[in-house]
Amino acid sequence: MRVIICGAGQVGYGIAEKLASEKNDVSVIDVSPDLIRNVRDTLDVRGFVGHGSHPDVLAAAGAESADMLIAVTLFDEVNMVACEVANSLFNVPTKIARIRSQAYLQPHYMDLFSRDHMAIDVIISPELEVGEMVLKRIAMPGATDVVAFGNGKIAMVAIECLEECPIVDTPLMQLTELFPDLNATVVGVSRAGKLTVPHSADQLQAGDLAYVVAAKDHVRRTLGLFGHDEQEATRIVIAGGGNIGLYVARTIEDRKGRTRVKIVEADRERAANAAEELDRTVVLRGSALDQKIMMEAGIADADLMIALTNDDQVNILSGVLAKRLGCKANMALLNNPAYHEFADSLGIDAFVNPRAVTISRILQHVRRGRIRAVHSVQQGAAEVIEAEALETSPLVGQPLRDLDLPEGMRFGAILRGGAVLNPDGSLVIKPKDRVVIFARANVVRQVEQMFRVSLEFF
Repeated sequence: MRVIICGAGQVGYGIAEKLASEKNDVSVIDVSPDLIRNVRDTLDVRGFVGHGSHPDVLAAAGAESADMLIAVTLFDEVNMVACEVANSLFNVPTKIARIRSQAYLQPHYMDLFSRDHMAIDVIISPELEVGEMVLKRIAMPGATDVVAFGNGKIAMVAIECLEECPIVDTPLMQLTELFPDLNATVVGVSRAGKLTVPHSADQLQAGDLAYVVAAKDHVRRTLGLFGHDEQEATRIVIAGGGNIGLYVARTIEDRKGRTRVKIVEADRERAANAAEELDRTVVLRGSALDQKIMMEAGIADADLMIALTNDDQVNILSGVLAKRLGCKANMALLNNPAYHEFADSLGIDAFVNPRAVTISRILQHVRRGRIRAVHSVQQGAAEVIEAEALETSPLVGQPLRDLDLPEGMRFGAILRGGAVLNPDGSLVIKPKDRVVIFARANVVRQVEQMFRVSLEFF
């Protein structure tokens, strides 16, 4: 596949790195010579200095033969124009644009992005995507990662195995015997920094991070079996009143539950804007690193502190401060992947990676075949993929135990009609089933092939 990426920042670089590692033909455009030099020096891609919306720059990058354009520059307007130019002058089949300004994303203006008005096939809003991720984490305390599949009927949760976890040192095959009515499957295990796809005879150990695919209404019970019985937070303090913090607070208000939110925002204008837009949320102007302000926000009695500022270091330090002042748990927004590996040792209970969220959404459209959703884990070491099985798929018609599957993939769940099925060895996949699979990066291409329709690609 030939892909042009406009924007060589963290997201653009991450997408280029992922696509180049899969032997795609990738060109990257950015106005910064330094960023392009870095891309050329570290990745197997072509780099072009210039504006991604300029026809001559797109032409030089190979737009005439490109299969996809991904516009993720810092400016929404550049992203939109780049898609328009790619469509009108070069007839690029698929155009993806990152749109950050909420002004463009108001429900009554969404017709702007219909095919009749603007040549953009996919709109990605990092703030909304990250906001939804934060809300899912709030709803499922104890999980370090939560992603919905199968129209919300299936969830993939990453769960740390605690010392008191009752299923530690138990072969996975015995879990089915011990809990026959539990619709959950362990599909991946991260141990000491190494990610593996487990076999039925493998055992979990304390300290492991287990990736589990479960029917949505079985997630709470699954968390309990892993030693997590935390209650959903009802008193939340948010550091950062920008787009993400505002979205999270507004959504919690709209649900009209018993959860109460307070926001701490350092910028005067943002604090005033948040106070004006929210009804039941208390907004305090000040730094999340100021103990007096945090105590005024009630951090000592809070169930959860969520750090959503633009500064990773502030997010980490304010999360640590919150727990020292009495807050039960914290969550931090961390853009820099260098912090991810030791966030836990610093005292961060859970973190959200905006770059990973955005890249996962884009991969959903890069993947060939009937791929419905993709979530990248462990900085691209594996993917959780939801795909639709077709009549021509080699997965259809045989019991799962008889399939010749590549090492490094595992079935998590099957959605048939409205029912979530456990993928035991006797199950036979049927056409139109939605299949959720955990796959290491080196077998993702083979998984794609299983869901491709040969006639569509000749």
